[in-house]
Amino acid sequence: MYQSFYGLRELPFNITPDPKFLYLSPTHQEALQHLKYGVGERKGFIVLVGEVGCGKTTLCRRFLNELDPARYDTALILNPRITETQMLKAILTELGEKKLARSQADLVAQINRVLLERIEHGRDIVLIIDEAQNLTFDVLEQVRLLSNLETDKQKLLQTVLIGQPELKEILSREELRQLRQRILVHCELRPLTLADVTHYVHHRLTLAGSGGRPAFTKWALRAIHRHSGGIPRIINNLCDKAVLAAYIRESDDVTYWDVRRALKDVRALTH
Repeated sequence: MYQSFYGLRELPFNITPDPKFLYLSPTHQEALQHLKYGVGERKGFIVLVGEVGCGKTTLCRRFLNELDPARYDTALILNPRITETQMLKAILTELGEKKLARSQADLVAQINRVLLERIEHGRDIVLIIDEAQNLTFDVLEQVRLLSNLETDKQKLLQTVLIGQPELKEILSREELRQLRQRILVHCELRPLTLADVTHYVHHRLTLAGSGGRPAFTKWALRAIHRHSGGIPRIINNLCDKAVLAAYIRESDDVTYWDVRRALKDVRALTH
């Protein structure tokens, strides 16, 4: 609705995880470097945690885009509410295998064979599990057992677990101590600061083709930071509705009162 009025190429505050719009705040930059380091140095297990809506999935997509396709094969699991057998099949399918074994034992043997073949051809294999806090103990244990697959020189599989803060609590359980001991790289996404929010909003507007319209006032940005808690998904939601409120007024400035109106609309939808 407001896109043509402000001369934007696309909507700046969509909540879909588009890597193009990723704003690398200091905490996101640090997390991305941890992921690159962990995979590049073949550290085995890497854990990334962060609150709902803080940009974990977008960061994951950016990380995948930056992996050299000439060196890395990747398996991305987005639905972790599965059994051990389903997890093994999903990994093989993601790696492009067509004919899958039937039993759990045969699937593990097939994965071992596939990984060895690819390692011999100079490939590194990365398994990424999003929403990992939803994995059952049995599936987590199966993933740990896969990490036992190795040659004399290296692990066959690098595993990245991405999840909400509950993942830390799950991994701290006594029955998962063997898995916990294998996690050599751990990083956590923190909410954006007020300065980050200011840069974030400008960043997204610029990428969407803004030539300075619309512009958020200082007090509008402070209100967005306060009411969003620095969580990017909530920032996007508030900004989108605040820009709409400014558009309705036919104003180039998004004010504190536009944010108040946006907040009222968001609360109406969530109550």
